[in-house]
Amino acid sequence: MEFVFFIIRRFLRLLLTIFIISTIIFFVIRVIPGDPALVVAGLDASEDDIQAIRVRLGTDVPVAVQYGRWLSDIVRFDFGESMISGASVNKLILERFPLTLTLAVLGILLGLIVAIPLGVLSAVHRWSFWDYFGMVYSQMGMAIPSFWLGMILLLVFAVKIPIFPLFGSDSLKNLILPAIALGFARAAVILRLTRAAMVEELNREYIITARAKGLTDRMIRYKHALKNAMIAVVTVTGIQFGYMLGGAIIVEQVFSLPGLGRLFLYAIYQRDFPLIQGGVVFIAVVFSLVNFTVDILYSVLNPKIRIS
Repeated sequence: MEFVFFIIRRFLRLLLTIFIISTIIFFVIRVIPGDPALVVAGLDASEDDIQAIRVRLGTDVPVAVQYGRWLSDIVRFDFGESMISGASVNKLILERFPLTLTLAVLGILLGLIVAIPLGVLSAVHRWSFWDYFGMVYSQMGMAIPSFWLGMILLLVFAVKIPIFPLFGSDSLKNLILPAIALGFARAAVILRLTRAAMVEELNREYIITARAKGLTDRMIRYKHALKNAMIAVVTVTGIQFGYMLGGAIIVEQVFSLPGLGRLFLYAIYQRDFPLIQGGVVFIAVVFSLVNFTVDILYSVLNPKIRIS
């Protein structure tokens, strides 16, 4: 029962977060200097054209009415229609989201596959070859921009050595290089945290007690210390995954991938306000759901969190 109440509290916090973010987005769009209808219509538009755009944007009524409509649309998950293409914003987002989600999942999996084993080895065998290798990798991973690494990967493995395709998103092979470009930096962050968390756990008193009881080093390190160290790792991994869902714009542009990043970049260039609003809210919802899932995993790893 305690676990159910914990989930309910976290879910209510998720709804509150989405409400606050959607409210901020609504007012930020409307405090931008100038009339959005004038921006969309252009300098040569007639007054009738501008008024028609105001009607489509919903800015022809008082702000209180606009806000009420906005909240109603958010509840129904209806973001209206694109000003440029006339297509449903929901449809445009959901068509692009699977590609971005696949790219983010591949990137975070590659990051975890590299970071956790290397971070554990670095902590268990401090000041060894693996520890120094992990330090060098983490420094490089945080210093090298993802878009620059993506261009180098394209140049080497798609142009000089044509192992992977240069463009396209038709197969999983097209996503390997962009996933590496995204996961490289994420792995560096997770590696550092894994090492620090493992070192801290291995120095705790319960580890000394476990050794005194005669438990093997393997059981102490990988059953007890690693489990507790993973609490912090899960939290940061969730944040990194959420960042990848919304922060892959430049990487998608480098690899010409038709994901959410390129869609939102196009919307910003074209000043497509409904698509911009819908895109920001959608990313906020996804990010909040990721954090909600992380909270649940966090409470499974550490039941004391439910009480606190």
